[in-house]
Amino acid sequence: MTTTHDAPPTGLARAISGKLLFLFILGDVLGAGIYALVGTLAGEVGGAVWVPLLVALVLASLTAASYAELVTKYPKAGGSAVFAQRAFGKPVVSFLVGFSMLAAGVTSVAGLALAFSGSYLSELIDVPATPAALVFLVLVALLNARGIKESLRANLVMTVVEVGGLLLIIALAAAVLGRGDGNPGHVLEFDGASTPVAGILAASVIAFYSYVGFETSANVAEEAIDPARTYPRALFGGLAVAGVVYVGVALAVSVAVDTATLSGSSGPLLEVVRVADVGLPGWLFSLIALIAVANGALLTAIMSSRLTYGMATDGLLPSALGRVLPGRRTPWVAIVVTTLVSMLLVLSGDLETLAATVVLLLLIVFISTNLAVLVLRKDEPGHRHFRTPTVLPVLGIVSCVVLLTQQEAGVWLRAGLLLAVGVVLHLLTRRFSHRAVEV
Repeated sequence: MTTTHDAPPTGLARAISGKLLFLFILGDVLGAGIYALVGTLAGEVGGAVWVPLLVALVLASLTAASYAELVTKYPKAGGSAVFAQRAFGKPVVSFLVGFSMLAAGVTSVAGLALAFSGSYLSELIDVPATPAALVFLVLVALLNARGIKESLRANLVMTVVEVGGLLLIIALAAAVLGRGDGNPGHVLEFDGASTPVAGILAASVIAFYSYVGFETSANVAEEAIDPARTYPRALFGGLAVAGVVYVGVALAVSVAVDTATLSGSSGPLLEVVRVADVGLPGWLFSLIALIAVANGALLTAIMSSRLTYGMATDGLLPSALGRVLPGRRTPWVAIVVTTLVSMLLVLSGDLETLAATVVLLLLIVFISTNLAVLVLRKDEPGHRHFRTPTVLPVLGIVSCVVLLTQQEAGVWLRAGLLLAVGVVLHLLTRRFSHRAVEV
């Protein structure tokens, strides 16, 4: 850690304490992924579901170390796209990094819509999954357009709900073991379709989806009290707690439920409730899961529409995407367009494929961020900041490349098409803006 003076001046109030920052990051990381994808992981590795979750935690922590250095070095920066601009000085590179974040956002919303319309919803109401997912996206868009005022207090409430649901699953599995049922040995069994190593690598790509979200904390670092000290602690602490909870849940579901049942369910944690049979209504836990999924989808949709709006107002995307509702002052065109793209993605693939696409797009962003740390290593901003050991961003790049090699051709195609659309829009925007200047 380099020390000169504590933090650069800012026009914003430094009001976020270390504890509130920790809860913000924990709430961002914890979310719908674990509620919906445990069954998919079981299909890849069998009973040892906890292994890819632990591997994914280690891999995510490598890139998190790069964010810790860059965010505390440039706490006013707007995230990975700005880091890329500082490091490489190429607008097209920073655009691709920013658009990769945007594409990952709309894809994630589509995946969460499918998660919402699965077994958890069917426990409450019997409706076809795909139409339900599309209606869900419309409702999220309407809430987004109306204007959503998030606060750290609201984030705290949602984090408590999400963590409470996950801890409940661990407790129910303990009850199953306590009465002599369950299969503790199942947690060490690798009975997927491939070899253990291949299964772990394939499952780690999906498990990585459960940890994404920590990168969005870069946007609040400017408002953190003493970010050089509080941000790294909150970041690594949030990831560590999320990892402990995730591994605990993975062990719980593996002990309580067989692989075939888990892998065949779109609401795998609900299967634990059913096996435990302690009088807890299935609809009650389903409601908890739906709240977690809906909250994740809404927050991601808000981020995606605001990022689209911001890129439009900066001249990186067509200016029409920057239009806002006169009364609500919400970016309605950006909301409509990102929602339509999410709807198309819902129709194009299943939850596993969409989650893998999100991971692929974010791996591109993470490679850029890890490279940026190395390029900017000699740039000293004149204030105290976190400094990660050089080996960690190097390992971060290697880990991202390894995970990219595990992606299937269909996932590459979907991500490539999304990025191609972004490049075309960017080139058209630049062409028309140049014409307007000439006129």
